[in-house]
Amino acid sequence: MLHIGDVLTLELKNSDQSEKYKCRLVDRKGNDYYIDYPLSLETNRTVFLLDGTQLNVSFVGPDGSSVFKFETEIKGRIKKNIPMLIISYPGNENVRKIQRRQYVRIETSVDIAVHPLDFEFPPFACVADDISAGGVSFLVPIESSLKQGMKIQIWLVLVLQNGEYHYMKLPGQIARIFDFNETRNKISLQFNDITSQERQLLLRFCFDRQLEIRRKELHQ
Repeated sequence: MLHIGDVLTLELKNSDQSEKYKCRLVDRKGNDYYIDYPLSLETNRTVFLLDGTQLNVSFVGPDGSSVFKFETEIKGRIKKNIPMLIISYPGNENVRKIQRRQYVRIETSVDIAVHPLDFEFPPFACVADDISAGGVSFLVPIESSLKQGMKIQIWLVLVLQNGEYHYMKLPGQIARIFDFNETRNKISLQFNDITSQERQLLLRFCFDRQLEIRRKELHQ
C-alpha cells in the first residue's frame, strides 16, 4: 500500500498539541519502515522524537484520492546514507480509510503549456495561479475558447527543493470558469486519469512550497 518516497503526515498520539510533521518513507524491511527525520509544518525545523513515541500516521492511498491512517511508534534510529527513524507498520489490515482527500492549493507561478486533446484550440503558454495534487488554476483571456467540462491536458515542469526536475503531462477536465477581471477569466482544472506516482510528485511539490512559504514568513 505504501511505496518508497511516499509523503507521510505524523501527529503525536494522545497529545493536546495539534502540530503536524511531514516526512518521507525512505526504506522498509518487513514491518520496519524507515523514514527521514520529520519536519514541523509550523517551524520548518527538524523535530526530535524519542524512541517509544506514539504516533498517528496518514498518507494518500494508491488511487491518489483517498487518505489512510494507522497508529505506530518510534522503534529506534539508524544512519545509512541519511539519518532515519524506524517506525512499526501494523499491516494493511490495521490501516483504515478516514476521509476523501481534500488537497491544499498552493499559490505558485509555475509556467504551464495548455494543449487540446483534439484541435479545439491552438496550444498556448500561461502561468499557474495555484496548484494542488487535485488540480490547477490559471488565467486566460476573456475571449478564450475554453469551456466548462472540456477535457484538455497541461504540460509543466516541477522543480523540487532537492534540485530534481520532473516533466509532467497531465490530463484534466475544466471544472469551473470564473470572472477574474475585465480582460481575463480564471480556469479551474481538475486532474483526471493520473497515476499515483504523478499524484505523489504533486504532493511533494506542494509540500516543498508550503515549507518555503513558512520559511519566508518566519524570516519576515
